[in-house]
Amino acid sequence: MSEQAEPRPLVYPAAGTEQPPRNMIRFGPRTRRLIRAVARVVNPLVLRIAGRRHMPIVGIVHHRGRKSGRTYATPLGVRPAPGGGFVIPVTFSEASQWYQNIRAAGWCVITYQGADHTVAQPTVVSRATAGPAYPRYERLALRLIGINEYLLLTDASGSGSASGRGEPGAGG
Repeated sequence: MSEQAEPRPLVYPAAGTEQPPRNMIRFGPRTRRLIRAVARVVNPLVLRIAGRRHMPIVGIVHHRGRKSGRTYATPLGVRPAPGGGFVIPVTFSEASQWYQNIRAAGWCVITYQGADHTVAQPTVVSRATAGPAYPRYERLALRLIGINEYLLLTDASGSGSASGRGEPGAGG
């Protein structure tokens, strides 16, 4: 029998590397405005339950605005990655503000199941690389709606959680 090679991570935008397939979700400007309006109403409600100990599906991503410097708390579907850190589906493309802020800063803090985790090194990976972090039913749902890109964030604190929401290594 021949052994099947493990899928290697597909990382971009480093030169000379293969790019993962883009997400199939594409929205026009009207739809994007509608989604933003709905998010302004829904996100504060979701923030009340996200990131808590008994809420393993939704975490809170704490990031700093790349232009304003303001801190934001965004509820997102996060999952612990098998090798440490977290995986987040990039559902609305890299046009998402949270995505751009994390990429620009290079780190963020994720509140997941009641604990803060400082994570860094944002890397876009393929569905094959992110798949082990999700149960089968979630992998199927993400595939059906066309999610092919995921943001992988590795643990920056070394201990698995951080006490503050300052910069990595700040000891905050």
